[in-house]
Amino acid sequence: MSKAEKIRARLAEALTPAVLDVVDDSESHRGHAGYQDGGESHFHVVIRAQSFEGQSRIARHRAVHAALGKDLMASIHALSMDLDVPD
Repeated sequence: MSKAEKIRARLAEALTPAVLDVVDDSESHRGHAGYQDGGESHFHVVIRAQSFEGQSRIARHRAVHAALGKDLMASIHALSMDLDVPD
């Protein structure tokens, strides 16, 4: 299972989002710190989840990090996030 698939599975299970988009953005970071041949080092996630209702931006980020777990977070160089509640 790829890192992107693991990210998607863990976020879907923990947050039951209405929208979940996981993008491996590694190629656009070629030559930068943390880039790995084959990708899977830089990711961008878009999540719309009702569970984010009333949470601060920091609380939402913490929820994502907790859902991914220390093992997966340690294997990712960069993770950008667009987190909100569904429209």
